[in-house]
Amino acid sequence: MNKYAFTFIALLFAIHSLLAQDIPKILALKDRAVLQDQLLDERFKSLLPSLMRKQGIDMWLIIAREYNEDPIIKTMLPSTWLNARRRTILLIYDKGEKEGLECLAVARYNVGTIFKSAWKPEEEPNQWKRLSALIEERNPKKIAIDVSEQYAHSDGLSHSEHEALIENLSQKSKEKIVSSEKLAVGWLESRTPREIALYETLDRITHQIIAEAFSEKVVVPGVTTTEDVVWYLRERVAELKLDTWFHPTVDVQRPDPDKTNWPYDRRPAEDVILPGDLLHCDFGITYLRLNTDVQELAYVLRPEEKELPEYLRKALAAGNKVQDIMTGFFKVGMTGNQILALSLRKAEQDGLVAQIYSHPVGYHGHAAGPAIGMWDMQGGVPGNGEYPLNENTAYAIELNAKVKIAEWGNKEVRIMLEEQGLFINGKVHYIDGRQKQILTIPRRSNIQHLGQ
Repeated sequence: MNKYAFTFIALLFAIHSLLAQDIPKILALKDRAVLQDQLLDERFKSLLPSLMRKQGIDMWLIIAREYNEDPIIKTMLPSTWLNARRRTILLIYDKGEKEGLECLAVARYNVGTIFKSAWKPEEEPNQWKRLSALIEERNPKKIAIDVSEQYAHSDGLSHSEHEALIENLSQKSKEKIVSSEKLAVGWLESRTPREIALYETLDRITHQIIAEAFSEKVVVPGVTTTEDVVWYLRERVAELKLDTWFHPTVDVQRPDPDKTNWPYDRRPAEDVILPGDLLHCDFGITYLRLNTDVQELAYVLRPEEKELPEYLRKALAAGNKVQDIMTGFFKVGMTGNQILALSLRKAEQDGLVAQIYSHPVGYHGHAAGPAIGMWDMQGGVPGNGEYPLNENTAYAIELNAKVKIAEWGNKEVRIMLEEQGLFINGKVHYIDGRQKQILTIPRRSNIQHLGQ
């Protein structure tokens, strides 16, 4: 960060009163808690029973200790529980379509309003023995636990807890143990109607923060550095009482032949932003337990330029075309690797040089579900890439198109894009639109995200 950075960043925040009107209303913490608990209750009533029956699982155990949380348990705790307490054991038993789910907490206290306490240490001091007794009383056909080779999201049962569980189960119960992998992934990737509606707000907030960061209100060519913009993004998120699940990046591409594209395996170097630079950011927020992951572009106009150069309009169109190709192959049951292979083949046929590395978003930024390539795995992703596509799921449509710019000495530019899409009714819908025009610094027109 250059020597003017601290003064510069302080000045930026003096103008926030002019920008706040662009950000959608963000709920107070108390109101968020109420909404999060409502959403969780709806998921247990309308979503989880069908997921368990689809996988033929009638009992699901989620076990975690304080500060060593299973990723699943973090999505099932009430809003005011920021962590598990001591050892928290959740038992979900499907009693059938008429009676629905029985949700018990093998713990001293209720876990929110959904899980009722089913353990009195004064009567049975051993928590594991009480769990075993509850299982025997219900005699389930299958007992799912969170162990998985493919998904970290569904591999949250720690080694010591797994050993203690097995040691305390009867032989009959041990023989019913199965992996919760498909059930857990289904739980994590599926979005309810209210969550789908809320995602529009999350994505719009993300887009508005990027639009602020990539504007003359933040970027002063020749003074502002890429790291200044990175920390502006972080500070703006904190100011809005939101979180981010990863540290943002901002990088530069420019005509300079000595300025090469930064590799994906390390962060971009800090640059002073100059006129004629093509800026790119990677940024996401966390709000209401959901996450966004967005990459967009901006161009710093030269003094003689009044609008975006035509060659950059055409370059962005190539990136949009790769988006269209990939999302056109989204069909229920298609695996991530199938979508990747078909998309890359079609892009090549259309004369496009593409890389695709898209992934689900939801409770996690890199969420559970089908991986559609990785930047260093363009031939397919073992394991996660073989997972099939399901409806009512959300994705970060992440990719790039490499375009040679004659005006830059035939230099290759990467049009790196990432937008949130929902797969509903057999089609991908961009939640808050996608970038179809590159932002300019300074603004010369009212440039927006335009439709699908």
